[in-house]
Amino acid sequence: MSVETIEKRSTTPKHAPRYRVLLHNDDFNSMEYVVNALLTTVASLTQPQAVSIMMEAHSTGIALVITCAQEHAEFYCETLKNHGLISTMEPDE
Repeated sequence: MSVETIEKRSTTPKHAPRYRVLLHNDDFNSMEYVVNALLTTVASLTQPQAVSIMMEAHSTGIALVITCAQEHAEFYCETLKNHGLISTMEPDE
């Protein structure tokens, strides 16, 4: 193996796998409650973004909340569940 090959390998960054946090529609929580839960859980969301996510879940049955590293995705998913919402996560392919 040449030195050039070793250098290329060591400089290629390895990205941690990313995960999608999904919000599923439910018939239990009010729209306002869902928006507030999203805003409380994911600090980077704006109110219009939270409303958009809630409306997408309401109209299609599921919506993407955020795509992030696995540890953060697990936290967001669990926190949404603790708010009484239906949330899952899946690898971002």
